[in-house]
Amino acid sequence: MATTEIIAALDLGSNSFHLKVARVADGQLAVIDRMRDPVRLAAGLDKHEQLTDEVCRRALDTLERFGQRLRDIPPDNVRVVGTNTLRRARNGTTFLAHAETALGRPIEVISGREEARLIYLGVAHSTAQDSGRRLVVDIGGGSTELIIGQKFEALRTESLHMGCVAASREFFPDGVIDARRMRRAEIAAHQELESVEDSYRRMGWDSAIGASGTVRNVWQVLQDQGWSRKGITAKGVRTLRDALIQAGHAERIDLRGLQPERAPVFAGGVAILAAIFDAFDLKTMGCSDGALREGLLYDLIGRLEHHDVREASIDDLCARYRAEEDQARRVAASAGLLLARVAEIWDLGGQRYPHLLDWAARLHEIGLDIAHSGYHRHGAYVLHNADLPGFSRQEQAEVAALVHVHRRKFDLRQFDDLPRNHRARLLSLAVLLRIAVVLHRGRQDIDLAGLDVEAGAGWLRLHFSGTWLSEHPLTEADLAREKIYLKAAGIELTFS
Repeated sequence: MATTEIIAALDLGSNSFHLKVARVADGQLAVIDRMRDPVRLAAGLDKHEQLTDEVCRRALDTLERFGQRLRDIPPDNVRVVGTNTLRRARNGTTFLAHAETALGRPIEVISGREEARLIYLGVAHSTAQDSGRRLVVDIGGGSTELIIGQKFEALRTESLHMGCVAASREFFPDGVIDARRMRRAEIAAHQELESVEDSYRRMGWDSAIGASGTVRNVWQVLQDQGWSRKGITAKGVRTLRDALIQAGHAERIDLRGLQPERAPVFAGGVAILAAIFDAFDLKTMGCSDGALREGLLYDLIGRLEHHDVREASIDDLCARYRAEEDQARRVAASAGLLLARVAEIWDLGGQRYPHLLDWAARLHEIGLDIAHSGYHRHGAYVLHNADLPGFSRQEQAEVAALVHVHRRKFDLRQFDDLPRNHRARLLSLAVLLRIAVVLHRGRQDIDLAGLDVEAGAGWLRLHFSGTWLSEHPLTEADLAREKIYLKAAGIELTFS
């Protein structure tokens, strides 16, 4: 990483879109620009879990403006993530295609637990370090993340289906706030917390810290109203709850420190926070300036400095499913060699595609630990459904698709749910992975230094030096069979 570098993180949250641009100098992060727009994406989900046309237009207008700010920042220095609402939206794939065009950048939809990990990373870098455990609470628009961590490591992460926008829509849809509605909202939050309450209490923590909009705005109101001087207290939350009920309507809330655009969803957030205080018997909660966006920035610094948490996730999967290390290394090395020969002609440059191919090559046999029959399908299922720190849902789906099609019939249906603008390149990666697997079917190291590779649209030619093929008749037979598989997928393989 350069001595001084500009990086950026954009969080497409359920309530607001937040952009943060920072300068990294000698490992230190200095924020140089912020942009925020309360898009309220979650409020635009209809009863069929579809994003409405109105909220899509609002979101795309915002992304066009943000895209102008990101235009001059190198692509590898920017991360854009979507959270709960984009995880839920049934038309999310269609929206994301338009969103990426408007923004001019790829967008990752991350899992709830990955969101929680990044939130903790942002909090850990933004608060004083000690050796104790922290309970971190982040109430977003559509989900609430709960993390127990120590120093910079998240030890336990959960993402619950409750957020300030969703709760306000369900329990305060017309803006009316009364004791009965507030109680119903708190009970619903308690129900969500019930599944994690006991395990979190047994694990324990030394301090509680809140992050992001709802918690920070509650803290600000308590300070400005003079209801608390030591962070957020249980008594302060009860006082705030009663004040909202007394106001009677979101439009009549008159509290110093409350951001006007947050008033329509404030009651839902306070109900969730009150339930959390009660469920975990909290007395006080601190407040952090850092959360998801800061976590993204620090995670991005790690990637740029070759400390990528995704590599640790790959190593963990290989160990957990007892993948044969030598074979994974052989296939990955040969796949990388093939990629280097065709990267320009097949438009596979940059960091994204080499990473995907390497991960798939290292993981292609993890399904063997489940069953030999159909092990490529077992491995793909694990990769598609596991919680993998550092990975977006799309990255997991792409690696899973590559593992699924690495042998036997080339099942093109595995690419159907992936973004159209990446499918052709992912198919090319699958071809390279399949060839690398075929070359190492004998599970031995082979010398491919003399291999000549040529490629074009829909074809690949391999030329082995000297008498290599005649000395490896089983490989020649395997390549002949692979030629049939690839032809059915529209790829012409020739070898000599």
